[in-house]
Amino acid sequence: MSQFRNLFLLIICVGFLNSCYTFSGSSLKDEKTVQINEFPNNSPLVNPTLSQQFSTDIQNRFLQRTTLKGTKQNPDILIEGEITDYTITPTTISSTTQNTAAGVIQDSQNKLTITVKVHYENKVRPEASFDRTYSDEAVFNSSLSLNAIETSQVKIATDRIINKIFNDIVANW
Repeated sequence: MSQFRNLFLLIICVGFLNSCYTFSGSSLKDEKTVQINEFPNNSPLVNPTLSQQFSTDIQNRFLQRTTLKGTKQNPDILIEGEITDYTITPTTISSTTQNTAAGVIQDSQNKLTITVKVHYENKVRPEASFDRTYSDEAVFNSSLSLNAIETSQVKIATDRIINKIFNDIVANW
C-alpha cells in the first residue's frame, strides 16, 4: 500500500510542477510570420561580405529555431537594422616571447568589435517592440591574416550578437 501512496504523491507533484512551469521558453505564442530585412553595413570600415552573411545568419536562426514562417507581406514580426560599427583595434602587447638574431619578437592581440542596431516590431504584441544596439567582440592574435579574421573571428562575434537578439525576442525569461 505504501508503494501506491508514494506513486500517487509523485504523480501529484509532477502534475503540480508542470502546471507551475513550462519548458517552452518562447514568448512568441500568437505570432505566425516574420520578415527579416537585410542589415546594411554602414560602418566606417566595411567588410564586403558582412551584411549579406549577417542577414542570412539571423534569418536562418529565426526560421530554423522557431515555428515562424518567413513573409514579405504584413508580417506579425518585423526585424530590421544596420551594422553601425566594424573595427579592429590593438588591445595588448605581451611580454617578450622569443629572442632571435633579428631581435625581440612580441606577441600582441587585436580586438574585432561589431555593433548592430536592431529595430524589432511585434504587431501582435506592440508592447514587446524595441530598438536596441547590440555589440560583441572577438580577441585574436595579431598574426592572423585579414582573411582568417573575416572567416573565423567575424563569425564568433556575429553569432554572439545573433544569440542576444534571438534571446531578447524569443526567450521568455
